[in-house]
Amino acid sequence: MIKLVNVSKKYNDLEVLEDFNISFKKNKITSLFGPSGVGKTTIANIVAGIIPIDKGSVEGINGSLISYVFQEPRLLKWYNVYDNIDFVLKDLYPPTERVKIIKRYLKMVGLSEYKNYKINQLSGGMEQRVSLARAFAYPSDILIMDEPFKGLDFKLKKEMISLFKSMWKNSNRTVIFITHQVDEAIELADTIFKLKNRPIDIINRINTNSNREEIKNLLLM
Repeated sequence: MIKLVNVSKKYNDLEVLEDFNISFKKNKITSLFGPSGVGKTTIANIVAGIIPIDKGSVEGINGSLISYVFQEPRLLKWYNVYDNIDFVLKDLYPPTERVKIIKRYLKMVGLSEYKNYKINQLSGGMEQRVSLARAFAYPSDILIMDEPFKGLDFKLKKEMISLFKSMWKNSNRTVIFITHQVDEAIELADTIFKLKNRPIDIINRINTNSNREEIKNLLLM
């Protein structure tokens, strides 16, 4: 289990976290749900070790490998699809092993035939598929999803959520899923932390095994 214990974090005079506590279950999907700007990404970045904390501790990381999927795909535009995935693997595996891994994940996201395409030749949905393939191909223990479906139309978002669920079931990863969309949180998460205020408060901790309409009402309150 990953824990933030009595964590405080300030940006200049803005107190984002004050003696904040939260835990993320191993190999489960935990959603950080709340309005834009509340500090969801700050929590995820603290887990990832990207930003330092002013006080408190982060437990359960112990050198864990972390991968990200962002709102924007953040792919290397001058590389093709294959090389974008290879880029994160080249220091970890020999060439023959990398070929097998990349082929497997490109097949999962339905892009095997596009492996030699440059990123600027892809649609937005295809770019996000490459991002998913890259994130899962990297042997991470923790996957941080920062509003990865934002801006996608309804049909494409449904497809991407279904694809993500399928890929996650085939891997053992702890997922921190950031969103302000009710349907995404309910569809994907095992546990939802509803966040509000500054410094951040956990308004509610919701187990998604309960009734879907009840969860929706709790999130919209």
